[in-house]
Amino acid sequence: MDRGEQASALRLAVGIPTVGRPAILAETLAELERQIRPPDEVLICPTQPADLPDAIVSRAPLRIISLPPATTAGASLQRNLMLDATTSDIILFLDDDFFPAPAYLAAVETAFISDPDLVGTTGTLLADGATGPGLTAAMARARLARDQGADATGRIDTSVPGTYGCNMAFRIAVVREHGLRFDENLPLYSWQEDNDFSRRLGRHGLIRRLAGARGVHLGHKSGKTSGVRFGYSQVANFVYLMRKGSVPGGVAVRHILRNLAANLLHALRPEPWVDRRGRLRGNIMALADLLRGRCDPRRIVSL
Repeated sequence: MDRGEQASALRLAVGIPTVGRPAILAETLAELERQIRPPDEVLICPTQPADLPDAIVSRAPLRIISLPPATTAGASLQRNLMLDATTSDIILFLDDDFFPAPAYLAAVETAFISDPDLVGTTGTLLADGATGPGLTAAMARARLARDQGADATGRIDTSVPGTYGCNMAFRIAVVREHGLRFDENLPLYSWQEDNDFSRRLGRHGLIRRLAGARGVHLGHKSGKTSGVRFGYSQVANFVYLMRKGSVPGGVAVRHILRNLAANLLHALRPEPWVDRRGRLRGNIMALADLLRGRCDPRRIVSL
């Protein structure tokens, strides 16, 4: 089978978990309409009907499949529902505030066709609003426009241990062969579920960051979990994944200490867009639970 026949046989889905951000979701779908290789299907999993108004589904020329709202809030559950529903060969999970460059899906398709050992990919971020106050749609589009004329010479794909949840693609056949699921013991924001899933999948093939799959993560602050809950997850989720064996102990401890140090450092003069004091309180609660032998990621549901 030649390359063209392979390309036509490969079905590529986009899966978007969303919660409480219909306006920015509509902007993300507009960017998907600009893909030079359009998705074969776009699965969207909300947490409530208001997350996905009919007007968004009906206005898009994309083939959108609206899944019933997840029975409980949580990105892991939403991703699992989309894994179950897709009929494609590859699923590209995007956050509802991730703007892919026009060639993003084409780069993903080429990578999976070219290397049968490739099981997962993550893209190259041109900007990430999650590390700051967040980016507007206009700012993200301006950054994408500046990248259009960039010289591709010297860009190479690199092997990575895990993927970044705002943009990550997986080979469905391998996922299903090994019965892999996103861990629903990581509830709500499901922090680090991307790292856990892709590290487990990486035992069965290659994970790469694609130089040609480029995009901007707006990092919108709406729809996020509270500072206390997130701070608890910053400790409890890594302790859980270390015990589970999907994240090495050294990596988990470094992340916990780094998060704790950052929250301590900024607690007196926190950034306006980060609840540092809430995070620090959550860190301390998780450490106290660890000493008591009851540290559990699922505890954030009751906090």
